[in-house]
Amino acid sequence: MHEEFLRFTDNLASKFEALVGQTPATNGVLPASFRGSGVYLFSENGKRLYVGRTRDVRKRYGEHTRPSSGDKKAPFAFKLARHATGFITSNYRPGEMSRAGLMLNRVFALAFSESLERVRNMEFRFIEEVDPTRQCLLEIYVSVVCRTPYNDFNTT
Repeated sequence: MHEEFLRFTDNLASKFEALVGQTPATNGVLPASFRGSGVYLFSENGKRLYVGRTRDVRKRYGEHTRPSSGDKKAPFAFKLARHATGFITSNYRPGEMSRAGLMLNRVFALAFSESLERVRNMEFRFIEEVDPTRQCLLEIYVSVVCRTPYNDFNTT
């Protein structure tokens, strides 16, 4: 493997262990130590569900959990609502199955609101990583090792 790439990956395992080994925030209030940029992990009843990365963890956590967050600011809640309603497949064409269309659907909008509340009540962990390349690699590493069901890295 190329030595430059190895330098980016040399601390992934230790960062992962620090992330999953910490006591999670569970009440919607982040500890003062959760500041800056890095990788975060949502879990529920000990099951690791979703990993993401951010430049501002406090802002991003609010976007994931605030009742006023929309579908574009709270992608995890949107995915949970998709699964709850059976609208699993993404559709990027305008219409009732698009993101905007689903948010106009009464049943889906209720599921999305309930999903925001569910996410707010989940266990939340965060590990600082300021380098954007390492951050990206750590997000993938955590997702693969934890087998987070709501991360798929698919593109269309």
